[in-house]
Amino acid sequence: MPSLREQHQRMDEHFTAPFTVLRLLTPLKMSYEAAKKRAEPYTTIVEELPEMRRDTVDLVKQLVGEKRHAYVLVNNRSEGNAPLTIQALRNALQVAESYGR
Repeated sequence: MPSLREQHQRMDEHFTAPFTVLRLLTPLKMSYEAAKKRAEPYTTIVEELPEMRRDTVDLVKQLVGEKRHAYVLVNNRSEGNAPLTIQALRNALQVAESYGR
């Protein structure tokens, strides 16, 4: 799959439903098996994915700004530990909100 930003650009950067689901699964250009092996035992962030995080935060901010719901599903395969990735995204959203971005 293309990056989140590229997928959104292919939709002319418009949301058409009252909610959107963002699925953060395997890193770009990495197979399921390679991502699984890289992430095991899922206890820590094995590699931050700044583009994925930035795209997620930007899209969530746009959705909220349009009064739409955003559901972000994070898999351990994305960065190695889904709860830590979710916490990092939450922190980034709070920082963006406090700066009005």
